[in-house]
Amino acid sequence: MAIEFELPDVGEGLTEAEIVEWRVKVGDTVKVNDVLVEIETAKSLVELPSPLEGVVSSLLAGEGETVEVGSAILAIETADSPGPEVIADPNDPDGDGHPGVTSDEFAEAERDTASTVDTEGGANLVGYGTAPSAQSRRNGRRRKVAARTKPATDHEREAAQAAARTKPARPASVPAASAYPIVAKPPIRKLARDLEVELSEVQATGLAGEITRDDVIRHAEQAKLFTNLETPDRSSVREETFPVKGVRKHIAQNMVKSMFTAPHVTLFTDVDATRTMDYVKRLKSSPNFAGVKISPLLLVAKAVIWAIRRNPTVNATWTDTEYTIKHYVNLGIAAATPRGLLVPNIKDAQELSMRELAGALEQLTITARDGKTSPADQQNGTFTITNIGVFGMDSGTPVLMPDEVGIVAFGTVRPKPWVVNDEVQVRQVTTLAASFDHRLVDGDVASRFLADVARIVEEPALLLD
Repeated sequence: MAIEFELPDVGEGLTEAEIVEWRVKVGDTVKVNDVLVEIETAKSLVELPSPLEGVVSSLLAGEGETVEVGSAILAIETADSPGPEVIADPNDPDGDGHPGVTSDEFAEAERDTASTVDTEGGANLVGYGTAPSAQSRRNGRRRKVAARTKPATDHEREAAQAAARTKPARPASVPAASAYPIVAKPPIRKLARDLEVELSEVQATGLAGEITRDDVIRHAEQAKLFTNLETPDRSSVREETFPVKGVRKHIAQNMVKSMFTAPHVTLFTDVDATRTMDYVKRLKSSPNFAGVKISPLLLVAKAVIWAIRRNPTVNATWTDTEYTIKHYVNLGIAAATPRGLLVPNIKDAQELSMRELAGALEQLTITARDGKTSPADQQNGTFTITNIGVFGMDSGTPVLMPDEVGIVAFGTVRPKPWVVNDEVQVRQVTTLAASFDHRLVDGDVASRFLADVARIVEEPALLLD
């Protein structure tokens, strides 16, 4: 029978999404966890895996079409389940690696690793919801199957061996299928395809036995893929018109909301960042930071976290009836991506060591440039940094993120004349700019905060206090 697959809420509370690209066509056979379609929400691109096994009978929405959550987007024809086939041979004549287990039980064991289980009950698509340990699920299924498997008698063993002698041998060139499917989320699978990496050859390091993004990149040895954006060819047409939708629509709504609801006040200060640049060089050469990308942004992030602790009012939300000061820092980092501006945030950044924060910044950058930042990573930010220095800009007027009351812009670091002990020297100088919601952050608080950030950039040793 045909079962319709409805567009799910991918965990961000949105009501609609655009069909970007179908990965299947009518007549294709799909298995559980095969990617069906790539959709674009207001915040990110998402690949939807199949929860069913069968044949695609119809596509109910076209590419470029915007559909509402809960609407059917394709139908899959599923076969009626046959009766269980018992495999009683303890020597496993058919080579499946599971003697004495029915094929239905083995299929159920595989399905358990292809879906996650919500803590409230009910199955979710792979990559969404709260997943218990994949390893514990697999072990639990193995224990259940083993408990139901009885030792074969001598008569059953002889019959199975006879059947094995009459069964064609498996070609040596065809490797045996893995007993359990590869555990990897859809974005990781796409990354592996883009880098031409076979996931079966990747060593998984995830806590639940899953393959991570770093595992794929390490295997491919192509991390440089994410360091630059490509320059497109010059268009052959004079003008192009595009509908306002997806990420661009989301950005526009946020900027209008911010500018017309929060009265911005912006402060600027020039800073001698020579010691910061020297400190970055020392960290890069330190064995304790081997394999971790170190940049001046790391020190600015640490400076912002330090200054927030001294001026907690800048880390808050405001409504017309109340304001809430957050005593934790979900530090947002504005990231320019091919799809537009994304602002993922590092949760509880105040708890991270220097090395942990460096790793979090590196992972955030890779994920954002790949266009695979999850909706959860873009929610509940408390303060934002925008690094315009990577584009060679000295300064600018940063616009607040909705529901936040502070943002810092970090300009480029370049050699400039600077007065040191009444003498003009060439120093590494940067400009910091910070905007605040003037409804909550008064001028004195704003000034003290930015001065604190500047103090750390000028003398990182103050972080040891």
